[in-house]
Amino acid sequence: MRITGLGHAGMFIETTGGSILCDPVIGPSFFGSWFPFPDNRALDWERFGAADFLYISHRHRDHFDPALLERYVPKDISVLLPAYPTDDLEADIRALGYENIVYTQPGEVLEYEGGLKIMVTPLRAPSDGPIGDSSLSVDDGTASILNQNDSHPLDLEKLLSFSKPDAYFTQVSGAIWWPMVYDLPQEAKQNFAQLKRDAQNKRAMYYIDKVDAEHVFPMAGPPMFLREDLFRYNGYGLENDSIFTDQRQFLAHMREQRPTQKGYEFVPGTQVDLHAGAMEITQTLYTPDEIDRIFDDKWAYLAEQRDARQAEVAAEVARRADILAPQEMLAALKQWWEPLLRRARTIRLGVGGNVRFRIGELDMVVDFPKAKVREYAGEECIYWYTIPADLVSTNIADHEIDWSNSIFLSMQFDVGRSGKFNEFLTTFLKCLSRDRIEYVENWYAEQSDQTEDADIDEWTVQRRCPHLRADLTKTGKIEDGVLTCALHDWKWDLESGQCLTTPGHPIRASRIVETAAAASA
Repeated sequence: MRITGLGHAGMFIETTGGSILCDPVIGPSFFGSWFPFPDNRALDWERFGAADFLYISHRHRDHFDPALLERYVPKDISVLLPAYPTDDLEADIRALGYENIVYTQPGEVLEYEGGLKIMVTPLRAPSDGPIGDSSLSVDDGTASILNQNDSHPLDLEKLLSFSKPDAYFTQVSGAIWWPMVYDLPQEAKQNFAQLKRDAQNKRAMYYIDKVDAEHVFPMAGPPMFLREDLFRYNGYGLENDSIFTDQRQFLAHMREQRPTQKGYEFVPGTQVDLHAGAMEITQTLYTPDEIDRIFDDKWAYLAEQRDARQAEVAAEVARRADILAPQEMLAALKQWWEPLLRRARTIRLGVGGNVRFRIGELDMVVDFPKAKVREYAGEECIYWYTIPADLVSTNIADHEIDWSNSIFLSMQFDVGRSGKFNEFLTTFLKCLSRDRIEYVENWYAEQSDQTEDADIDEWTVQRRCPHLRADLTKTGKIEDGVLTCALHDWKWDLESGQCLTTPGHPIRASRIVETAAAASA
């Protein structure tokens, strides 16, 4: 088996039973904000595009690049489609002219000639990517790999029952806008950025420990920000207020935490040959000296990229829609969002307040309790966004149903809040269609019945995490009465049951000693 890095989360897998093109992206993505790091334009895209299978892990535009697919990937390719609860990804793929769809099912192993076995494992919770994320398992008899990319699977035992991977490819750099765009004092922003990087490293190490593959390849980030207004947020940021860990930085951390683990840099053109336990790595695009310069003199490399690629930034800006007049924009959003709000009872209660949007000359509020969109009139708000009017006008023109997959990951906006992170608000803004709202409302309803308990240290707690249903006997850790779930670093105060990370999501918990004393009485 041969795996070639294509940049970001992209890879080209050659097996005894055919080749698989995974998440190919040149970009830029998210309103011209994200470019693959390092530059991957010089790869032989014609060769990689002539694969036997195409796998798009999820709909985020740093994994799904329609322009690249149109240019390089033939329409008759077999597309491995994850089993998502809504058909948004399938609709996007069919809109490009791809009709040869292979409908995968969770836990189902697809077998092909040459001994090739493939399994796509989807995640379906509201906070999984754009409502859906997935991993790809491949085994051809000569080697086995797990391409986890951005996904955070809960049932690792089932995933790893496919086969024990020789090589493990996984995200270590986050795809998020916190805390960079938030209205925070600089010292607080630096502190939150460090906490976020630590949490990302902790989560990545959790999976590395559990998968326990011989060879680990960090990938799926970080991005390059080449817009002038975002350049300072590359890597850890010019002022240490950003969250994007690169491959070399993570490998150094991994060596500290797990000294015996074999880890490797995976950049565009990295060629990994696996056979019967043996591995060979060849760099086909960059020389070792060039790779050292990219990582060790990163800001100089990034500045060269920025100065050479402003035409791509300008071309993306030129493609944006004409800016709508304030009243026209308000009417469009009111007509679009109010019917969804009326259907989103759990989300409305979870948000529980007003959210202000300053969009160019428009100043509006979304009243979640009353399911109304109207002009702002001085109401107290729990969140407040400032977003360029051309971005919103473009999303209205495109009827973009996931603003996390467009505006938010672009980082071309500002936001403040009066309290903790509100997951329900973020969920609403990436569920701007009837199908998505109905799915998420049903999903939340299904989570309310959590009857199974488990003993962890000196506490009896509900076994499933209130956030995404992870098994807390495997992902939970209790210190000083605070439970932390390792998958997303969410925390609960066990005495009160209150979630310390975001409003809502209480946990059921009691001290074992108190339970025993009550029983004896």
